[in-house]
Amino acid sequence: MSEQKRDQQHVVIVGAGMAGVQTAVALREQGFTGPVTLIGDEPHRPYDRPPLSKAVLLGEAEDSAFDISFDDLDVTLRLGLDVTGLRADAHEIDTGEGPLGYDVLVLATGARPLTLPGTEGVPGVHLLRTLDDAVRLGPVLARRSAVVVVGAGWIGAEFATAARAAGCPVTVVEAADLPLAGVLPAEIAAPMAEWYGASGAELLTRARVATVAPGRVVLADGRELPAEAVVVGIGARPATDWLTGSGIALDPSGAVTADDRLRTSLPDVYAVGDCASFPSARYGERLLVHHWDNALQGPRTVASAITGTDTGPYDPVPYFWSEQFGRFVQYAGHHAHADALVRRGDPADDAWSVLWLRAGVPVALLAVGRPRDLAQGRRLIETGTPVDPVRAADPSVPLKAAVR
Repeated sequence: MSEQKRDQQHVVIVGAGMAGVQTAVALREQGFTGPVTLIGDEPHRPYDRPPLSKAVLLGEAEDSAFDISFDDLDVTLRLGLDVTGLRADAHEIDTGEGPLGYDVLVLATGARPLTLPGTEGVPGVHLLRTLDDAVRLGPVLARRSAVVVVGAGWIGAEFATAARAAGCPVTVVEAADLPLAGVLPAEIAAPMAEWYGASGAELLTRARVATVAPGRVVLADGRELPAEAVVVGIGARPATDWLTGSGIALDPSGAVTADDRLRTSLPDVYAVGDCASFPSARYGERLLVHHWDNALQGPRTVASAITGTDTGPYDPVPYFWSEQFGRFVQYAGHHAHADALVRRGDPADDAWSVLWLRAGVPVALLAVGRPRDLAQGRRLIETGTPVDPVRAADPSVPLKAAVR
């Protein structure tokens, strides 16, 4: 395709979160001059999500809108617009305002939080995914309401942190034995369970919700918990239901199965962020990464593919962070196939980290209050540099000095 024709293409981006916004930004940064339309299903100007569980929730900020001039970028915003279907043969998407044609389509619809069965329409039950969710929950915290959080994952811990900071009585209900079950090994998650009680929150593990009624939560064992508000944080699923029947290949989780350039199974259609999985040569498997950094990095690959300036396969070291119970938690990599774990420091202390190795090479690192470990460990993972596990286990030795 000629450069002139490429620059005349109309790029439509469905999803106005981090992945969608950064795709528009990356296109302009890489010299694309054609029309770009960015579609969001919310009426608000595009905004960043991490502050929703922190500053916005606590009333310290009214919103978290991106500091971007879409007029200066010459990007057309279509906000408050639902997209309901894709007809690839016609190069059109169906929207609440009629069909919209595209030359290139980017799917950046993110993920939708899972709901607790039987709680639809029950007063006082909340999710925390959107700006409107955070706005609704703000008064709950301001009143210091008794809160039950269902799910002790990342979002559950962050909301419990904010609620305790606001002075709310907090009970966290988790069906598994430990928080972050299925995400971190038990020996790592166990010390983190202690953070709840130390903050004044009650953590109930091996506990399942039977029913939720106004003012209370009933557990499967008959216990009743007072609850002026219930916040559900039990995971999320790619927001791809609207692609049913489109011909786009999805995996069992509902994620779009993109290739290593984030192209989908249909021509001229890309997928990026929480709604898409991609093959990782680094880890030898397909990854689905529901974190901010993935939504920031992936758009550069999409933009390079659209503009014809291919920068190579998308194969990042996944990264995320979480602020909870007075601690800054960071994670880089993917530890599923590690064969050794190296501890750096005592998890009973405020600062410690763990490093996962495979054949002596770091593949993942979790750092609590040790940002230097995270920065140096992430670099070792990116370069595939082997380390001496004995030296790496000494928290006084910088990780970059533990290489073999």
